[in-house]
Amino acid sequence: MKTTFYSNGKLLITGEYLVLDGAKAFALPTKFGQNLIVENGSNQEIQWKSYNYDNQVWFDDTILFSEIVNNVQDKIETVKTTLINILHEAYLLNPTFIKDGEGYKISTHLTFPKNWGLGTSSTLLNNIAQWTKIDAFILLKNSFGGSGYDIACAQNDTAITYRLEQGLPIVETVDFNPDFTQNIYFVYLNKKQNSKAAINAYYNNKNEHLAKNISDNNKITEAVLNAKTLKEFAFDLQKHEIQLSNILEIQTIKEIAFPDFNGVIKSLGAWGGDFVMVISKDDPTAYFVSRGYETILSYEEMIL
Repeated sequence: MKTTFYSNGKLLITGEYLVLDGAKAFALPTKFGQNLIVENGSNQEIQWKSYNYDNQVWFDDTILFSEIVNNVQDKIETVKTTLINILHEAYLLNPTFIKDGEGYKISTHLTFPKNWGLGTSSTLLNNIAQWTKIDAFILLKNSFGGSGYDIACAQNDTAITYRLEQGLPIVETVDFNPDFTQNIYFVYLNKKQNSKAAINAYYNNKNEHLAKNISDNNKITEAVLNAKTLKEFAFDLQKHEIQLSNILEIQTIKEIAFPDFNGVIKSLGAWGGDFVMVISKDDPTAYFVSRGYETILSYEEMIL
């Protein structure tokens, strides 16, 4: 018997970092995601294989049920120890998949290169939660941590707003289909950003103006969602970029890498890596390719 689970990737358009403290974020699920395929196995173990988008195996190992139950492992963080920790937390929430199982053969299949930062971890967590019949938000909280907007994207096929209220996720689907999506592009910055490190940096720089920063963010998020023209949309996102630049005390990606670009460039999620959103009247492909950035996707190619 074979069972397949699937979760969407994600892009955070507004509210990065501040979403951790209750700000309202706007996020878009992507056409790219990850499958998890579960088959019956034996020997009280999981034979696990993870495939990249090109069908190349990037992780292949066997995990004993006893390793999942006891969560005894080396302190050095590896793919295997991370996976054991996730499965251990899933076991604590619902032990039946171990208690009632003989063993499993599990494979995961990304539909995007895993260094793109579209949610290799969040799609895995959500798929494991579906398989083990537990709450993915609780699994995230007990394992990786983070706001959970990426789990919300994994579970929804449309644009969402997301916020935390007393630690609980509030997810609302929104109708986001403006006339100017043909002027929105996504460019990969050729490096994967470490979300954990970026979150730690945010907490270290968080200042006493948090309430005002959240209020300003929420106003910008609403303005972005209600923008009627490309000019309004670009202006609001540029405003957001300046706000975060001031909070994080670092330059915007446009100031650092693309100061001569004629358009708006907005960081998405963890600043300094992964994808940026580019808003341009003209196709910006030639500009970015000439500077060594060859992964450029249109809105239609990227967003569900």
